[in-house]
Amino acid sequence: MNKPGARFARWVVGGPPFVFLLLFFALPGLIMVLASLRYPGEFGGLANLFPLTGSDETGLTVENYQVFFGDWIYSQIFLKSFGVAALTTLACLVMAYPLALLIARSPKKHRDLMVLLVILPFASNFLVRVYAWMIILGPFDLLFSRFAVILGMIYVHLPFMILPLYTNLEKHDPTLLDAAQDLGANVWHRFWKVTFPLSLPGVFSGSALVFIPVLGMFAIPEILGGKNDWLVGNMIKESFLSTRDWPFGSMLSLMLTIAVLAVAGIAMWFARRGTRYA
Repeated sequence: MNKPGARFARWVVGGPPFVFLLLFFALPGLIMVLASLRYPGEFGGLANLFPLTGSDETGLTVENYQVFFGDWIYSQIFLKSFGVAALTTLACLVMAYPLALLIARSPKKHRDLMVLLVILPFASNFLVRVYAWMIILGPFDLLFSRFAVILGMIYVHLPFMILPLYTNLEKHDPTLLDAAQDLGANVWHRFWKVTFPLSLPGVFSGSALVFIPVLGMFAIPEILGGKNDWLVGNMIKESFLSTRDWPFGSMLSLMLTIAVLAVAGIAMWFARRGTRYA
């Protein structure tokens, strides 16, 4: 293929994803940055950018960032959100790994059915499933607690950990385990020296797919938790819908986006390192 044709082919393949990211990620992100530097409107929304008659707060300001970095309560909520996300991710990993390993080592004729059972909850509405947990936890006096929030998080996000792990574990060469056994390795050593290192890319991918959505989740803490169990997503929701302080909500959204991008970058770095190690 000549050079102009090769460039055209690259643009045909890479152009649509680039335009999609530009329109639905970069442009909204820029709007959120500008909104976070505005004053809130008198009756909600955003104040006028340019001075008008009788308008006191116009133009741009960094007041929202000063409030965020100057009050420890917001850092506490962010840290609590990271703690809940980390605990949910760890619990999902512990629960998902044995199940994913079981599916990967089952006969091929049963794997499709087992994978279908994993994704079957997605056939029902998300809110219906969360409200069902209200009925389940209600008789045991566990509703509106941190335990209920984490349990709901695990239930909703567990399939996102199982599927990447299964996809990775299914590709492992079983002859490697046979070779390790021939060299004298027992079951425990075969797992930690062969299976687990090879599964690290799946572990990091599944962890990112669980950790990142939990950071911004607001529905589960809203339904199953109390006021003390609010996370960053609840603050953002309240800023936009209740107090109607759009600039502050935009600032919180931007801070959450930065945190998510940082976590995604760290996960990608660990995934690449795990792949090289494997």
